[in-house]
Amino acid sequence: IGMATALPNGDLIVPVIKNADQLSLVGLAKSVNDLAKRARENKLKPEEVKGGTYTVTNIGAFGNLFGTPILNQPEVGILAIGAIQKVPAVVETPEGDVIAIRYKLMLSHSFDHRVVNGALGGMFVQRVAKYLEQWDITREV
Repeated sequence: IGMATALPNGDLIVPVIKNADQLSLVGLAKSVNDLAKRARENKLKPEEVKGGTYTVTNIGAFGNLFGTPILNQPEVGILAIGAIQKVPAVVETPEGDVIAIRYKLMLSHSFDHRVVNGALGGMFVQRVAKYLEQWDITREV
C-alpha cells in the first residue's frame, strides 16, 4: 500500500508499506509513522518507494473536505480521505428520530478502468464507508 506523504518543501512522495495485508492495525500505524518520518528526513531507500499497488492519501491533513486523487502509475487505485468534521445528522433511536452531532468525512476514489470496472470500484468505496461507519475497536481488521 502506498501512502502519499507531503514533504517540507511541498513535494509529495509515496513510500510503500510492504505486505500490508499481514500487519495488524498497530503494525500498520507503526509502519506509516516510520515511513512518513524517514520520508520527511529524506532517509528512504529507493526500494521503499517501489512496488505499490494502491495508494491512500490524507488530503484532510490540509483541511480539505474532498478532492480528486490522481493515480500513481502503475498502481490500480488511490483513496483520498478528507478532513473529519462535526455535522448535524438525523439519528434513529427507539424513541424516534433525533438531531445529533456526528463526525463525517468524505472519501474519493480513483482507479484504473483497465483493471477495475466502475461498479466494482463503487462497491469497494461503499464497503470501506460501511466499515468506517460501523467501526468497532475490538474487531479484527
